[in-house]
Amino acid sequence: MQTHMKQNLWGYLFIGPFIIGFLAFTIIPIVASFYFSFTSYNLFNPPEWIGLDNFKEMFTSDPRYLHSLKITFIYVFAGVPLRLLFALAVAMLLNTASRAVGLYRTLYYLPSLIGGSVAVAIMWRNIFGDEGIVNLALMTMGIDPVRWFGNPTAALWMLIFLSVWQFGSSMLIFLAGLKSIPQSYYEAASVDGASFFQKFYNITIPMLSPVILFNAVMQTIAAFMTFVPAYIISKGTGGPLDGTLLYSLYLFKQGFEFFHMGYASAMAWVMLVIIGILTSIIFFSSKYWVHYESEGGR
Repeated sequence: MQTHMKQNLWGYLFIGPFIIGFLAFTIIPIVASFYFSFTSYNLFNPPEWIGLDNFKEMFTSDPRYLHSLKITFIYVFAGVPLRLLFALAVAMLLNTASRAVGLYRTLYYLPSLIGGSVAVAIMWRNIFGDEGIVNLALMTMGIDPVRWFGNPTAALWMLIFLSVWQFGSSMLIFLAGLKSIPQSYYEAASVDGASFFQKFYNITIPMLSPVILFNAVMQTIAAFMTFVPAYIISKGTGGPLDGTLLYSLYLFKQGFEFFHMGYASAMAWVMLVIIGILTSIIFFSSKYWVHYESEGGR
């Protein structure tokens, strides 16, 4: 066997496990879910081809689906901007010179490591319980306590607050972006008498806009796929009154509680289309607000 053929054989041998895993756990499930989305399939009987009936049902005769879609849009459009604003504010604080800045960065990054875990979701339930620390703080300030688990709107905002708290990864990316802005720009602006807000608006935001674009896209996609907090906090019901029935939770219930695998597959593909459209809109709008130095600061 020739030398280059032996080298190729060793290469295929090493990447073989990855290719097998990629086909078994990614490509084949994607193709299978696309086929199941056009079938009636309950895991126990062979799938039956029904064409577009699953898609027709979710938009015409399933009010819970439309409600979960509405809840998810509120969650994404409220949670993602708040998380990005909070992450940027903390990143700017950590960008200041301090001996303990390494400790602060570690402490602020911890929520992103454990924020999506089951333990934190349970802790969140206790914090927002009827006798939790949040209601105790409200009563201390003379404000009536809120029944977070009895009010659909309050329960949804509790989930949004949890998502905002998970700002660690976005904060680190913002911090790296802030570090890359040359200090000479701020020094020149200070010589010209620019205020903090003028420097923030005319230097920080334009120079950071590519990082903001990246964070906005990644956090939007992640927000649409949020599942664990909604499942744990609502105990898998999406309650109260479907107030926390996020799209991914309803998809899970259709697939693994009601065994409507065909319907759940159709929901997954609709979610992919929605995420694709929103991502395209964000990228299309970026030419109006993202500035690249390689393009002359446009």
